Amino acid sequence: MNAHVSPADTQPVSPAGFPALVLNADFRPLSYYPLSLWSWQDAIKAVFLERVNIVANYDRAVRSPSLEMKLPSVVSLKTFVKPSTHPAFTRFNVFLRDRFSCQYCGARDDLTFDHLVPRSRGGHTTWGNVVAACSPCNLRKGNLTSAESNMWPAQKPFQPTVQHLHRNGRLFPPNYLHESWLDYLYWDSELEP
Repeated sequence: MNAHVSPADTQPVSPAGFPALVLNADFRPLSYYPLSLWSWQDAIKAVFLERVNIVANYDRAVRSPSLEMKLPSVVSLKTFVKPSTHPAFTRFNVFLRDRFSCQYCGARDDLTFDHLVPRSRGGHTTWGNVVAACSPCNLRKGNLTSAESNMWPAQKPFQPTVQHLHRNGRLFPPNYLHESWLDYLYWDSELEP
C-alpha cells in the first residue's frame, strides 16, 4: 500500500512506528514476550484480507488516492490459533525462564548459557541441563560440574510451560506500550482482593 499522511498530520508515518497489538480470537495476546506486534502495514493488509477485526485505532491515518484509514492499534484474529503448549528450546526462552539473570551470581549483563554437565562430559543441550550464566561465571565454571566448581544455580533447570514464560515475560514489559493495549495485556492476571 502506498500510504500518505493525512493532511491533519505533520509527521510522516514511519514503517517502524505505530505497531498493532495482535490478539487471538479470544482477545488474549498471541504472545506476551516477545509481545505479539505487527507493523501497521501488516495490520492493514490483514484487515483487507479479512483475517482480523480492528479493536482500537491510533489517531493517525494513512490514505491512498481512494481511501483514508486510521491506523489499527489493536487487532484480533477472526480465527482462533491454538497456542503451543511446549515452548521451543531457544537461547531466548532459556533467558526468559531464568528471568534474564545469571543463575550463579544474579548479574544481568553479558548473558550466555552454561551446561551443568559439560558437553565434553556427555551433557546435552536440554532444558534440564542448561542455565543462563554471565560470561565471567561461565568462564570460571569452565569444563567442571557444579560440584567440582562449587557453583550451584539459583534454581534447578526445568522445562517451562508457555504460561510460565508468559508470567516471566510480564515482568519485562516492552519499552513502548500504547494506552489502547493495556486493557488486553493483563486482563487475565489475578486480581487483588
